[in-house]
Amino acid sequence: MLVIPREAPTLGHMNSYYVQIPRLIEHFQGEVGGGALHFKSPSSEGILFFDKDEILNGHVTGRDGESTGRDVIDRLIRSTESTNYTLSVYQIRTEDIYFWSAIPNAKRIYQDLSTEFTDLEGLVKKMGTEELTGFIEVTIGQSRDGGLVMLNNGQVCGGSYSWGTGDSLRDDQDLAQLIKMTKAQGGLFHVSRMQPVAPTKNTIEPELEAEEIAPTPSLRVLTAVEELLVIFERTARKVRHLNSDFATLLNRKFVEKAEKYPFLDPFAAEFKYADHKISFIGDTTDEEMLQGVLESIAEIAEEIGVHPQFKSNLDTWAKKYQTDVQKFNIKF
Repeated sequence: MLVIPREAPTLGHMNSYYVQIPRLIEHFQGEVGGGALHFKSPSSEGILFFDKDEILNGHVTGRDGESTGRDVIDRLIRSTESTNYTLSVYQIRTEDIYFWSAIPNAKRIYQDLSTEFTDLEGLVKKMGTEELTGFIEVTIGQSRDGGLVMLNNGQVCGGSYSWGTGDSLRDDQDLAQLIKMTKAQGGLFHVSRMQPVAPTKNTIEPELEAEEIAPTPSLRVLTAVEELLVIFERTARKVRHLNSDFATLLNRKFVEKAEKYPFLDPFAAEFKYADHKISFIGDTTDEEMLQGVLESIAEIAEEIGVHPQFKSNLDTWAKKYQTDVQKFNIKF
């Protein structure tokens, strides 16, 4: 996995043709202590992480795939003899360099989580309860701003932010600003799990065993579920004159369904519905998301005596999402 610091480079836009890589790294080892050297060409991209004494880890990605480890270090340096790279040097604080050097070995567990249905503050809390050691990559709306939130055993232990500098201390204010920006401008999140490298010489943690990326519902299905819940809520309130009881009614049913559909468990707080909006932080398939929510509200509709009206009100929704209804064999 290739991840670069979000701050502006200390020195950038260098042409590798004119640079001796070992001497460049040696210079910055003396000047800043820890850092990263980023290589970019039309056909490949790589990164080397170093502390004041040695190069700690390397990663390269190209047409032949991705590679991580000490063998990459020499290979990447030698490749400058035949490949012309644009080089950038990033300063990384001594306290953070061993965390950064382990990032290439990380494995993605959630990807493309959107602020349409997930908020960053809730995501950080969820990763805290899961005691994640890893990081959350954050892209802000359509801008170049963004950040990277680092966690160690569920505790936020640092970060990298587009408005920072390599030697700046990352604190709660930076995370609060990142959360505020995602709420105002929207954003996209990727979550990765890793094993930090201990600051011992000549030691790189082995890569985590390959694991599948956890399935996440598509934006289309999340939108369909949101519209489905809005239709049901309006039907229930109109026919049964429900006031503030709807959320309680819904959560009570979700508790009953939690064993079959774990993502609905209100105590896990992965799936939330309020003010005609849903938020979702978790993993499940499109089919399970649709089936779980529809099964729940269909049972509630029967219990409170609004099923005929609800089914009638679904005509437009069913036509709009006809492809999904047929694909997942949805029954009303």
